[in-house]
Amino acid sequence: MHVLVIGAAGMVGRKLVARIVAEGGIGGRKVDTLSLVDVVAPQMPAGFGGRAWAADLSAPGEAARMLAGRPDIVFHLAAIVSGEAEADFDKGYRINLDGTRLLFEAIRAEGMKQPYAPRVVFTSSIAVFGAPFPDAIGDEFFTTPLTSYGTQKAIGELLLADYSRRGIFDGVGIRLPTICIRPGAPNKAASGFFSSILREPLVGQPAVLPVPDTVMHWHASPRAAVGFLLHAATLDTAPLGARRNLTMPGLAATVAEQIEALRRVAGEKAVALIRREPDETIGRIVAGWPRRFDAKRAESLGFTAETTFDEIIRVHVEDELGGKVA
Repeated sequence: MHVLVIGAAGMVGRKLVARIVAEGGIGGRKVDTLSLVDVVAPQMPAGFGGRAWAADLSAPGEAARMLAGRPDIVFHLAAIVSGEAEADFDKGYRINLDGTRLLFEAIRAEGMKQPYAPRVVFTSSIAVFGAPFPDAIGDEFFTTPLTSYGTQKAIGELLLADYSRRGIFDGVGIRLPTICIRPGAPNKAASGFFSSILREPLVGQPAVLPVPDTVMHWHASPRAAVGFLLHAATLDTAPLGARRNLTMPGLAATVAEQIEALRRVAGEKAVALIRREPDETIGRIVAGWPRRFDAKRAESLGFTAETTFDEIIRVHVEDELGGKVA
């Protein structure tokens, strides 16, 4: 099996590739060829055919180049994050919307040469939903995003459903919760503080909290996100019908509940490293985000995530810190 990962140098992309390498395949099928692409060249693991290279999906001809090997599964993870998409309107639409449409059109063009309809797994976001919200957002709630990023992802979902309906590819869109705790350096996502107020104190470093403790959000770990992607890659799509986009399971928690979980796992000294500095811009963006979901449809299809924030923190400690906190 040949797998293409677009966005393979990002945090989730790297972890996805590592899991494929560790397991030798996806869903019991051996993967022998990998095509790994990002705006910076990803690392190519040993023992696989294929290659890794740097490319911009939104640049003319690049999507066709990525599809030249006719991969069986396409993971489309490439995007710029919420804060950057809001700050740079043109770049957000070029990368998050135009790049997605160019990829889908490249698949269509490849299928016009000879039959070809790969499985496409598209990472969407809970940012496709906008306030006002019910207490728990169910599978029937409409998408009315209040950010450019959410709008771009919502349009991508519609394209995925339509191209799948027409048999151009077999698509599954997964609306990721905010991924927490993200390892590595902070990025430009407005949600980045959800990770930083845990990640930095766990290694004895200070962190800034820009919103009130009462802010609630929907979370899942990087380990869960990789599990979502792999399950979507082998899912029987017949039960989805025309509704190809799924809200992933997760955990609703307030910032205060995050901090209490940090206290239980790492103690008072870690909590004392969090400094409160209100940021109106981040607060305004976060206020328009959903807080809690009832993800029955995805759960019925076998998608799973963590059920406590202590578990999310322990996943980070195990996967990134060698099982130890500072």
